[in-house]
Amino acid sequence: MSTPEVLMEGIVFGESPRWHNEQLWFSDWGAHQVIALDADGHHEVVVTVPSFPMCIDFLPDGRLLVVDSAQRRLLRHEPDGSLVQHADLSKVSEKPWNDIVVDDRGNAYVNTIGFPFPGGEFAPGLIVLVTPDGNVHQVADDLAFPNGMAISPDGATLIVAESYANRLTAYGIDSHGRLGNRRVWAQTPDDHPDGICMDVEGAAWYADVGNQRCVRVREGGEVLATLDLDRGAFACALSRGDNPRLFVVGQTWNGPEPRQPSGRVVAFPAPAPGAGKP
Repeated sequence: MSTPEVLMEGIVFGESPRWHNEQLWFSDWGAHQVIALDADGHHEVVVTVPSFPMCIDFLPDGRLLVVDSAQRRLLRHEPDGSLVQHADLSKVSEKPWNDIVVDDRGNAYVNTIGFPFPGGEFAPGLIVLVTPDGNVHQVADDLAFPNGMAISPDGATLIVAESYANRLTAYGIDSHGRLGNRRVWAQTPDDHPDGICMDVEGAAWYADVGNQRCVRVREGGEVLATLDLDRGAFACALSRGDNPRLFVVGQTWNGPEPRQPSGRVVAFPAPAPGAGKP
């Protein structure tokens, strides 16, 4: 087992890591902050958003999108530092909104788990497509706690982690951004996959909270690698270029309001750099 390099500690509730402009961006849900972290551990708070959760990704022009789950909307961070509404999600669902991934055309896919969490009675979740002009269209449903999402390196497939179904589920993406041809991409029988990312070899990494690990799998479910942590692994992201690293955000899960900040960002050497989205 590789020993991870600890890049940052004292995070209240870390999630949604994204590799952008040679930095790792992630959300500290508990502190309501989006943070940019250098490879050497220096960091800055980019924006504060009073929401939980608050997953992030980037438009092709570099502007940050933030899921404001509390207000059921998608926010856009403008160059002047302001936050403006990019899309209203409330007309589709009033349930908590969760992860986001944006394609090369500026189409954003956002999912909702479909029920109040934690403690709510289970109901299936769904995915919407938010077009660059802010229009919202439902494109998938009947998902068992949809969590992390990724778009394949060729842009033709969206993969979503169904945490309550122990699997990664794939959809084909058509020329209008709509989803179809649903299929099981990989079963994860012992794990509840959370955040995910893909690499240049077409493999996917997923984080698992309960088993405190990240797992690299091929389509079909073959396990290629496993990296163990000393706390729950919530999400992961890969750097690009030479000497790739897998960045993992994790913490001890005590519910949505942890008593003690246990979150940290760690980095492992990775066999292949990241590709696709995010």
